[in-house]
Amino acid sequence: MNTEQILEKLIERYPPLEGCKNDIKEAGELIIESYKNSGQLLTCGNGGSCSDSDHIVGELMKSFSKKRPLDDDFKESLKSVDEERGSLMAMKLEKGLAAISLNAHGALISAVSNDIGGDFIFAQQVMGYGRKGDVLLGISTSGNSQNVVDACIAAKAKGLKVIALVGKKGGKMKEYCDIAIRVPSTCTPDVQEFHLPIYHALCIMAEETFF
Repeated sequence: MNTEQILEKLIERYPPLEGCKNDIKEAGELIIESYKNSGQLLTCGNGGSCSDSDHIVGELMKSFSKKRPLDDDFKESLKSVDEERGSLMAMKLEKGLAAISLNAHGALISAVSNDIGGDFIFAQQVMGYGRKGDVLLGISTSGNSQNVVDACIAAKAKGLKVIALVGKKGGKMKEYCDIAIRVPSTCTPDVQEFHLPIYHALCIMAEETFF
């Protein structure tokens, strides 16, 4: 499927997202452009949005909607290192799109919370992982989660592109992002239900482009 077909399918299933269509398209293009230039996606959120952050990484780092076979040259390289295990890995492993959930590092998060402050758990990781041309996807139902807002600020300062996946009002995050996907609700459960099909669509856009 191409991008337009992916978006059409999304809106067909979730008609209230029609007003977000252009922002979703632009966000997908931003992520794809970053990957084309050897960039990576960083993502973060709190609570349910934390789970969404981890979910996104799971869809990007391995096959999601289609197979991602390894190149023949790399398969041979694996076999040259170890014939038995390399052959098995050549059959099992898949290509991935580099993505990091900033929620996934418990020891680091606890250290930052203790030594610096909880507001900075994601911003500190942006300082370590983020490179100019990468993309930060910040997720917040209100758009006002301070640790996500601070991650956006740090990302902009480092030259990353920033996408906000938020509720209707956009909150503080809309001030620090390149694209704000504001779903048509302020009710937390409803916002979260809209977020999932959106980031699935973004992941499929990237996967269809590269595989």
